[in-house]
Amino acid sequence: MSADAITPTITEQADLETLCEELSAAPEIAFDTEFVSEDTFYPELCLVQVATRDSSAVVDAISVEDVTPLWEVITRGKHTTVFHAGREELNFMLRAVGELPHKLFDVQIAAGFCGNEYPASYGSIVGKFLGHKPLKGEQRTDWRKRPLTSAQVRYALEDVRFLLPLYDKFNDTLGERGRLSWLDEELENWQQEVAAAHKRKDWRRVSGIGKLGPRGLAIVREVWHWRLAEAERRNIPAKRVLRDDLIVEMAKRKTDQADQILNIRGMQKGTLTRKADELAECVRRGLEAEVENIPRSRPHAPSQLALLGQFLTPALTTICQRAEVAASMVGTASDVRELVAHRVGFAGADKQETPALARGWRAELVGNLINELLDGKRSIRIVNSKNADPLSFDDVP
Repeated sequence: MSADAITPTITEQADLETLCEELSAAPEIAFDTEFVSEDTFYPELCLVQVATRDSSAVVDAISVEDVTPLWEVITRGKHTTVFHAGREELNFMLRAVGELPHKLFDVQIAAGFCGNEYPASYGSIVGKFLGHKPLKGEQRTDWRKRPLTSAQVRYALEDVRFLLPLYDKFNDTLGERGRLSWLDEELENWQQEVAAAHKRKDWRRVSGIGKLGPRGLAIVREVWHWRLAEAERRNIPAKRVLRDDLIVEMAKRKTDQADQILNIRGMQKGTLTRKADELAECVRRGLEAEVENIPRSRPHAPSQLALLGQFLTPALTTICQRAEVAASMVGTASDVRELVAHRVGFAGADKQETPALARGWRAELVGNLINELLDGKRSIRIVNSKNADPLSFDDVP
């Protein structure tokens, strides 16, 4: 595809149907979206850009009658669907047709298996692996405004122009390194996580709840569910209805009196004033709820767990650098501590779930070595403190 060739934007439903027929025969479909998320409960879809080996197109999601046929083609065909950091794109599909692509390929995840940067931007990946520089200039544009300019359409097409070349590049590279199975495993797990998160009502993501007890957490849960329903009803972002810090403050005060709730600084907005009785009822339900199933804080970790975590985390980083796999994709210091706690049997370790670093390709890359270090079968030695890669992992006689 030439960067100078501008495809006419599809604004009519009949043209979209024709495009879908053409896409249904393609072995790979690359796609991206442009959306605006700051003003609505769900992000507002504005454009969908698609590309095959032979052509590309821009679909004006605001102007066409219904984008559903496009999502049906992408999710129900036997092709490979290629994108970059496609979580929100998958959420569009789940909301529209309740399905995900038969086979997907995220170039951001693939890049993490070929270098030390993750998550990497589209421009960074294109530059590093293809030696090109995508067009810029419309990152802050309001994609809801019409008519679209030629510059906007050109920028939108850039987001799919290099996806299939990247797909080919990463397939070749990972095939040579024997890591295609690693990528398949990670993409499958990631796809399952996206689907699960789409259904999950995860009130535990409210920020600032770490020090709350079970009763406070029960109040957070009830108020969070109210906020979610209110935001969806009004079609605005949830935190515009009620901020996280105000939910936490309500949980700390544990009062179900509307006037006392309104005394909390920040609760004097007109909409919240009118909803004070509903918020009081939420707190009341939290005060009366069973708390046996509310997760309590983990027991204080023994001091040697933190020490072992600090000692072993650089080992993870070193292994990943040598393998040209992004350490941030493999695991964090918390993941290392989780593996140590599970392996050594520290109090508070989840004995039911296998730690991430002990499963699949992560165990193959780093987890097994960490286990050998914990067992005393391997040691870490400084070979040359002036070297950028100073550590050596040696067998213990």
